[in-house]
Amino acid sequence: MACWSAENATKAYLRTMRMGEKAREPNGVEFISALAAGNNAQIMVVACAGAADSTTLALVVAAQQSHGRIICILSSKQDHHLSKTTLGINAGHVEFVNGDVKNLLINYYKEADFVAIDCNLENYEMIILSIQENARPNNTIVVGYNTFCKESWRNSPLCSDLLPIGEGLLLTRIAGKRNSNGPGLKMRGNWIVKVDKCTGEEHLFRVRCSVGRVTRA
Repeated sequence: MACWSAENATKAYLRTMRMGEKAREPNGVEFISALAAGNNAQIMVVACAGAADSTTLALVVAAQQSHGRIICILSSKQDHHLSKTTLGINAGHVEFVNGDVKNLLINYYKEADFVAIDCNLENYEMIILSIQENARPNNTIVVGYNTFCKESWRNSPLCSDLLPIGEGLLLTRIAGKRNSNGPGLKMRGNWIVKVDKCTGEEHLFRVRCSVGRVTRA
C-alpha cells in the first residue's frame, strides 16, 4: 500500500457523495471510498450479505482514483445477477466471485490491501477475526460496515475501532510483515486521525454520533 494521498481521498469522497442524496451526517460509503482511495488500495475485496450495494459502488469510485482492482464476494448466483442489475455499467469494473467468504479471503485473496465486510453476514465477526489472526503480506485495512444492524456490536470481541458513521463502521489496520510501520489510524474524541507516513502530517476527519445513540469503541 502506497503513501496516503489526500487528493485521491478527497476526489473519491466527493464523487461518492454526488452519487447519493446529501445528508447532515457523514455517510459510511463516502468514508469507505475516501479511505480506500487515499491509501491507494490496489486490491479491494468486498463481501456482501446480499447483492452488491452502494459500498461496492463506492469502491468502484475509489478504484478509479487508485487504479485498483475490485473483487466482490457473493453468496449465490442470484445475488450475482441482481448485483449486475444494481450496479449497471459499473458492474464491468467489478470481479464477481461466489463462495465462502472466510475461505476465499484466507486462501485466495491474501494480497488484498482493503477488505470491506458486510456485518449483515451471519458470521461476520469470525470472518474479521480470521483476517486478523492470519498473517498477511500487506498492511491491510479491514472495514466492517452496517455494524449497527446487529446488536452483537455492543459486546464484540473484535480488536477494532467503532466509528459512528452512517450505519456504523468497524475499522482495523493489520500491519503486514513487509512493512509494519504504515500510516496509522487512531481515534481522538470525535475525530479520526490519519497519520501520513511520508510527511508526518496528521489529517483529521470529524465524525458525529446520532442523537440518542450510544456507541463505544
